[in-house]
Amino acid sequence: MEFGVFHEFPSLTGRPDSEAFEEAFAIVDAAEAWGLDVMWLAELHFDPTRSVLSAPLCIASAIAARTRRIRIGIGVQVLPLASPLRIAEEAATVDQISRGRLIFGVGRSGVAKTYESYGVPYAESRERFTETLEIIQKAWAGPTVSYAGKHFRFHDVTVTPRPFQPNGPPIRVAATSPDTFVTIGQQGKPIFLAVRHEDARDFLPQIQTYRDAWRDAGHPGRGAVYLRAPGYVAATAAIARAEAEASLMHYYRAQGTLLSDSAGRAGVDHAEKRMKTAVRLNTISYDEALRGSVLIGSPDDVAQRIDALRKDLGLDGILLEINCGGKIAHGQEKAALRLLCQEIMPRFR
Repeated sequence: MEFGVFHEFPSLTGRPDSEAFEEAFAIVDAAEAWGLDVMWLAELHFDPTRSVLSAPLCIASAIAARTRRIRIGIGVQVLPLASPLRIAEEAATVDQISRGRLIFGVGRSGVAKTYESYGVPYAESRERFTETLEIIQKAWAGPTVSYAGKHFRFHDVTVTPRPFQPNGPPIRVAATSPDTFVTIGQQGKPIFLAVRHEDARDFLPQIQTYRDAWRDAGHPGRGAVYLRAPGYVAATAAIARAEAEASLMHYYRAQGTLLSDSAGRAGVDHAEKRMKTAVRLNTISYDEALRGSVLIGSPDDVAQRIDALRKDLGLDGILLEINCGGKIAHGQEKAALRLLCQEIMPRFR
């Protein structure tokens, strides 16, 4: 069972960005010292009240230079927003600097206003994602790459440097809509599954279609599934719930606003579903949220719930958002990380 922490490098209200980076890197250093498997980095743009993490590969390079053991995950690189050749070069560079510790998570993101700011039509996001991922894989696999698609065309390009890992870093894909579960299974790639307030078991049918598609395509094994979920650990369940409440509820309300905004923008798919989720996030209570797969509690509580999810879903790993909402005090966040690494992880080894 792989254990990771999903980190947004949250902005700190009323404090300079330099302090946000300082506190976030302190969490990275503690994760390295305490034995966490993977530090996962978000990609978030143009949201100064939420995050300073707009350039995850830059941050990954800095983490690679200051650590020796921990793996570095991108969760996720929003592929349609940039040149596939540039992404291939930068990710390969991080893979070299880290000596093969990069895990390359990819996705499309649902934040339509970011696409508009970059001048990329959201309606093209699926096509651009597919082409970009194909180009990156070809660029890492061979000495040169040529491509003629709808959005990208070039001939006989050599991506430099070569990745440290043969054929490039391992790729994991964010699964969202039902058709993406099938497509990723056919491609033989591990998936990320993210929950906000739901019970992750609600996704069992989609996980099964993913694994059916994996098997039918002739891939060995069953297909790996990694769950990203809000969580927090403290000495007792009561303390954990009290310390995490304000931050988690802030996250829900902010996400509700973000989803409703995206639902009304051009080219957005599943707009009705997004709006329904937005309404839910704007009205959900803390007690209701805790009945889902939000993993908040004592080490015993959280370990038992992770183990139950592992058995029910066939999980291969967890990405815990221990500062979901970005409002948990630095000392408390660090204490939660220590409990995760020292009291929960050993039970799964």
